[in-house]
Amino acid sequence: MRRQNLWIAIFAATATLGTAASHAGFIDDSQVQLKFKNFYLDRQIQENSAANWGSWSQGVTLDAKSGYADIGGGIQVGADLLVQHAFKLNGRDKNPDWVLPHDGKESKDNFGKVGATLKAKVSQTELKVGELLPVSPVLVFDPSRQLLTTYSGAWLESKDIKNTKLTLAYIDGINNRYDNQFRDLTKFAPPAYDNGAKADGMYIAGVDHQFTPEIGGSYWYADVKDIYQQHYAGASYKTKLGEKAKLDSHIRYFDNSESGDKLYGDIDNQALSVGAKVNYGAHTVGLGYQQMFGDSAFPTLGGWVPQPYLVNWGVATFTNPDEKSWGFTYGYDFSELGAKGLNATAVYFTGSDAKVAGKTDQKSDELNLIVNYSVPEGKLKGLGFQAMYIDANYDWKSDLKEYRVATTYTYKF
Repeated sequence: MRRQNLWIAIFAATATLGTAASHAGFIDDSQVQLKFKNFYLDRQIQENSAANWGSWSQGVTLDAKSGYADIGGGIQVGADLLVQHAFKLNGRDKNPDWVLPHDGKESKDNFGKVGATLKAKVSQTELKVGELLPVSPVLVFDPSRQLLTTYSGAWLESKDIKNTKLTLAYIDGINNRYDNQFRDLTKFAPPAYDNGAKADGMYIAGVDHQFTPEIGGSYWYADVKDIYQQHYAGASYKTKLGEKAKLDSHIRYFDNSESGDKLYGDIDNQALSVGAKVNYGAHTVGLGYQQMFGDSAFPTLGGWVPQPYLVNWGVATFTNPDEKSWGFTYGYDFSELGAKGLNATAVYFTGSDAKVAGKTDQKSDELNLIVNYSVPEGKLKGLGFQAMYIDANYDWKSDLKEYRVATTYTYKF
């Protein structure tokens, strides 16, 4: 009922907009894109081929964002629409691949989802209600597969204070990347995955402040009701190192504990993430260190929600109790060799001292090789390619190899 009322409010407000507001900014400042994505994923479990999974699919997305219409009193309103649909071209139907919906026997031939967002702003304070695509330390949307993982709720963001962003939000549902409807929030806890005990919403508050052009700081708090609460503190430092080199570094800390009725039991996790990247011309070199403290693994939401604010997040995640990990990155931009739009990245993670599967001092490592190409100009501008190879190895479970290939094209109206 809560979610139905939310959508009724959106449609009622949009109708009001159509009859009472000036349409000039609403239409003239709109952005409409039609996006195509051909996506292939194949995960091979080295010691258990019966558990392999993957698919080949074609996605189409209409992403329409209106401008703002002035309705008086300094208030401006608008509306966004996101329509996503995917078609299965081929797949390993026996096992779910978390790209396409699966009914326990096979994956669906196609599925889609529609989301709408009402937005209103006064000065530099904006409220969005409906479907949300947040990027924050405590909640992010997921673009890593075919269709996007999105959320429903309300998101208030203010930049009226100089060099400061304030955020308040309430989230009441998640639409997983492999689903076509919003569901209540759960904790990621295999083998239940996203079918476990449900939270009564998620409350979020955050402040980001830029102290100087080089130094920034953040504090965020989230409470997934009756499941877990999360405190986040982070600092960043960016500067030039001479004429060609740039440094981008951070230190981040999470403190996670149980919330309310403790639907998933006690949670005791603290996480430290430290990272730095140096860019020099076509070259980028990165180093990251991550460490888990406490008796629990790092908690995340059900639906395979990622946590990219941890520097060594990958397929292996490196988030088990007591786990320590290092990450090494090298990237090269081929523009200096005349291949504008082409870049390649190699990432290697290595973890140790993990407590997992009833064992201690467990090790793991992961190698990612990524090649990206985007057509920079001409009639094919908007066309992109990505190829990704993942090799993950574990002491406590089967190793895996994964292959991903994506071809994307964006047409802007």
